[in-house]
Order: sequence, then structure tokens, then C-alpha cells
Amino acid sequence: MRDDALSATLEAALLRQLLGTWRTLNDSYFKGRLQAPTLALVDGAHKLGQWLAGERRIELQRAFVVDGAWGAVVEVLKHEMAHQFVSEALGDPDPTPHGPAFRAVCERHGIDASAAGIPDAAPGIEADRILARVSKLLALAESPNVHEAELAMAEAQRLLLKHNLDATTRSAYSFRHLGTPAGRVSEHERILANILNDHFFVECIWVPVWRPRDGKRGSVLEICGSTLNLTIAEHTHAFLLHTADRLWAQYKREHGIGNRDRRTYQAGVLTGFREKLDTERKRHQRAGLVWVGDADLGRYWRRRHPYVRFTRHQGAAQNEAHAHGRAAGRGIVLQRAVHERVSRGRLLPGR
Repeated sequence: MRDDALSATLEAALLRQLLGTWRTLNDSYFKGRLQAPTLALVDGAHKLGQWLAGERRIELQRAFVVDGAWGAVVEVLKHEMAHQFVSEALGDPDPTPHGPAFRAVCERHGIDASAAGIPDAAPGIEADRILARVSKLLALAESPNVHEAELAMAEAQRLLLKHNLDATTRSAYSFRHLGTPAGRVSEHERILANILNDHFFVECIWVPVWRPRDGKRGSVLEICGSTLNLTIAEHTHAFLLHTADRLWAQYKREHGIGNRDRRTYQAGVLTGFREKLDTERKRHQRAGLVWVGDADLGRYWRRRHPYVRFTRHQGAAQNEAHAHGRAAGRGIVLQRAVHERVSRGRLLPGR
């Protein structure tokens, strides 16, 4: 056994989780029309996954399943289930494995037809141009001149809003999973998801994941949108998490306190920043720039998540730490750079 191999107990738990995920997908995507196949993990495979019709078996590459992103694993499982559906429910009408019937099934359910895991479409020339301009503006937002920094951030927001309002044709949509899967989602992470959903032209949802090496469930934030908007939202997510950590460390040091109020303070930070963006949006609305949403993106999101359960969560305690965090959050200026040691998310390109 390799040093990094799973124990027999963890691998058995992983296979049970894969089968449970298969059953959920069969119900939600394929209306229960498929019969459960054998699921197997294989070593050294040159494919991430494959459907073997003769053996009624779905094989997944072991290293990919154990150490890859769980969201990508689920996408590959969906891809192989689409093959199974074409083979067993449609009678295998395609002359080739990725023929018209297979592509139609993938399109109908928002499944990655390439089986590459999480797809990432090219942004296009116009989106690249906007991304470069936003990057330059966020670099200006690093200015020590507070007024200049605020203006640069506001202009970056206005530019993104105008680009999304003016888009005559929508880009291909994709999705990304942000952050590290965790067993518990904190209040400030939920507020951050709402910020991305309300102000950065993406649709957000918390999705369940399995952590094979821990043998435990968790959650991760999924965002859906165009490649440009995904890139900006991913950067914003990384920047704000890092900033909330930095502001808490500073507050803790200045007040000589422990970690008891960390989550409450950070919830205040993200609440304050959300209020700042809400104010800026009202300014844009007075200028005639009103975002009413992207119906095509909404349809893509619903294809990916046909059955969604909504829950309500109690907000953070409104104590002194929350109030201080809220004040600090209203002073945040979104910038291009994130500290080198921060590994969450991708950074925007340089000038």
C-alpha cells in the first residue's frame, strides 16, 4: 500500500459516498430512470472516468477522486452517468461516444461534455479587455490616497456593471468552487457569498462535498457565471477573506483579547463592506445603471441545481465586536493584490 493511500475503512466510506451521490444525481437529473452500476476506483487510468456498458461499471481514477476537488469528481461522475443514460435509457443511438444524443443530454442538464472536471471557457477578446481595465483600476485602488483609492474601486464596479448591462450576447457559462471545503460554514462566509451573488454578477450556492482523507462531509461555495465575472468574483472572495483575517488580527492585537469574538467581528466586517456596496449601487441606479439580473444565467444555474433546498440562518450577535467590525468593513477598498502567502483563489493579472 502506498504511504498516501486511503485505509480500507476510508475507501469503503468513499465508495458509499460516490454511490449516494450517484443516486442523488439519478433522481434529480435522470428522474430515477437508471439502475445503479458498479462503481470502481482504478489506478493509473489515463481517463478521469469511463462508463463500461458491457460490465455496467463506472470507473473513476483513484488519485483524482481522493485528492482532486470534489466538485470536479462530481462533474466527471455526471459525465459518465450521461453516457450510461444514452446507453441504457436511449438505446445507444450515437455512432460515436460523444455524438449528438450525448451532447444533447449534457446540454439539457448543464453537464460538462468534455469530462475535464470543472470547465473553464475562454473569456473572449472583449472580456479580456474589461479584465485588464478592471485590474488597472484595482491597482490604483492600492493608492495611499484614500479618496483616489475609493474612486478607483467605484469606477471598477461601474465598469463591470456597464459591461454586463451592455452585453448583447451572453458568454458561455461555467462555474467554480471557492475556498477550502469545511464542515461548518461561518456567518461571515455566508455574508460573503451574498455579496458575490448581489454585486458581482454570479449565482452562488453552497454545495455538499466529501473529504476522502477525513471521511467526512463538508460544504463549499459554488459560483456560476461568465468567465470574466467568475474571475472577478473569485478574486474578490480571496481578497475579502484575507482582509477579514487581517482586520481581526489587528483588532485582537489592539484590544488584547482572545479569539472568542473572531467570527462575530468578521461577520461585522463583511456586513460593513456589503453596506458600502449597497450605497454604491444606489448611486449607479440614480445614474440609470440598473441591474435586473441575467435570465440565461438563472436557467443555467437551475439546470445544474434542479432541486434546491433553502434554509435560514440566525445572524451574528450584534455586540461591540460586531459594531467595530462593521465600521472597519465600511472602510475596505477592493484592490488587485492579495498578500503572496494567501493561496485562496486566483489573482487578477498584472498591468
